[in-house]
Amino acid sequence: MDLRIGIARSASVLEIELPDGTDRAELRGRIDAAMESGSGTLWVTDKRNKEIGVPASQISFVELGSEETGRKIGFGA
Repeated sequence: MDLRIGIARSASVLEIELPDGTDRAELRGRIDAAMESGSGTLWVTDKRNKEIGVPASQISFVELGSEETGRKIGFGA
C-alpha cells in the first residue's frame, strides 16, 4: 500500500511504500488523531523498516493507495 503526504507551504509530497499487511484502519486512525490534535508527530514505518516522522501541523493532505501489490504499466494501467 502506498501513502502520500502533502507538506503545507511546500510543493513537496512524501511518497511512502508501506509494508505488506499494514492495517489500513489502524493507520487511518493514527492519521486522523494526529491531524485532529494539530500537534505532535505522525510516525510511519516504510517497507524497508525506515521510520518517517511528519509534524502534524505541516500535513496538508494524506492519500492512502490501494492494497494491491505491484504497479501496472502500459495500456492496462
